[in-house]
Amino acid sequence: MSNITRINTNARMSQVVMANGFAFVSGQVPDNAGSSIEQQTTEVLGKIDAQLQAQGIQREQIVSANVWLSSPAHFGAFNAVWDQWIPSGHAPARACVQALLMLPGLDVEVAVVAAL
Repeated sequence: MSNITRINTNARMSQVVMANGFAFVSGQVPDNAGSSIEQQTTEVLGKIDAQLQAQGIQREQIVSANVWLSSPAHFGAFNAVWDQWIPSGHAPARACVQALLMLPGLDVEVAVVAAL
């Protein structure tokens, strides 16, 4: 059995799960629903930064990202913030889809996987 570490765990989920040389960061959503997509994206990416940094992981180690947007209309604005956040030359494999997010006013959710 592999060594699995769960961080900030509750009954439903862990914020981070570390296993088999990877850190899996759960989907992060903004606290400020209803703010602009740029503000929501900045907040979500800041939450991911905090989760990664707490484990000593840098953005350059992100190998995969899943992005959920409430509307395709947000794609360009999301990418403008994302492109400034992800280190040049270190773009992860990424999927981006339109989804109905769980709370009204949420426009973005992002989950990442990083190599340890």
